[in-house]
Amino acid sequence: VQLQASGGGLVQAGDSLRLSCAASGRTLSYYVMGWFRQAPGKEREFVSSIRWSVGLTAYADSVKGRFTISRDKAKNTVYLQMNSLKPEDTAIYYCAARFWQLDSYNYWGQGTQVTVSS
Repeated sequence: VQLQASGGGLVQAGDSLRLSCAASGRTLSYYVMGWFRQAPGKEREFVSSIRWSVGLTAYADSVKGRFTISRDKAKNTVYLQMNSLKPEDTAIYYCAARFWQLDSYNYWGQGTQVTVSS
């Protein structure tokens, strides 16, 4: 699976952004698509995931109620709608994929920078 993330940028606190992750190379029916982020000096952390076939979603507590993950099956694309952004959301955001029965993500995109100014 090849993943191409896009949509990052520089915004102010309270603004919104939508990240996209275009997938290619394999049918995603048996995959879970995830978003992770890594802030400077911090470890990479889970943000959200969606099981491609049934749309089952999960979120980190820090983004619940503000971020929404979705997928467009026709475009083979996963989205992360980020609302009410905070400076602490500043990070490089990565999309990833894993086979639904596995625990680890083994396909990763290149990352897109999100910077939220106060």
